[in-house]
Amino acid sequence: MRVNLIKTLIVYDTVSPFRVTETIAVTVGQMLKEDGIKTDTIFVADVGGELLKNFDCLLVGAPTIAFRASKGIIKFLDGLKGSSYGAKPAAAFDTQMQSRLSGSAVNGIEGKLRSLGFKLDTAPLVTYVKRGTGRNEWQLKEGELEKAKKWAHDVGQSLLKQYEASGKMLPKT
Repeated sequence: MRVNLIKTLIVYDTVSPFRVTETIAVTVGQMLKEDGIKTDTIFVADVGGELLKNFDCLLVGAPTIAFRASKGIIKFLDGLKGSSYGAKPAAAFDTQMQSRLSGSAVNGIEGKLRSLGFKLDTAPLVTYVKRGTGRNEWQLKEGELEKAKKWAHDVGQSLLKQYEASGKMLPKT
């Protein structure tokens, strides 16, 4: 394992009472920490300006609602305009129904991240949900949590390689 020199900020929104997108965000954060990457996982409404200044990578996730990212994530990303992020790495993730009619939060998130100057080297993570038995009940489809763990590991490995390629050495522990 490596020392936590790389700082990643995960900003997510979740809207259902079952907090499915939060589950993905927390899982991704845990996996990055296991790879030795310092990670803060923050609900979008709790993000403060100081947090954004002290990170090396930004991961943004939202549920897909009405064919796009949630209003909270769109407002967060719109609020970043005017700041310089110097081609810092970023990636997007979402939760959505598996249907060609569901739309995609990641497409909009990636577009906004690119327009802000972030570098998107990692394919987005799309995780699928299904209806539960109750009203407004959503849950991850089988295998989606494992997919999120693999994606997080891939993001972590990419960050470590980029860090080392920049001439900075990561001490082994």
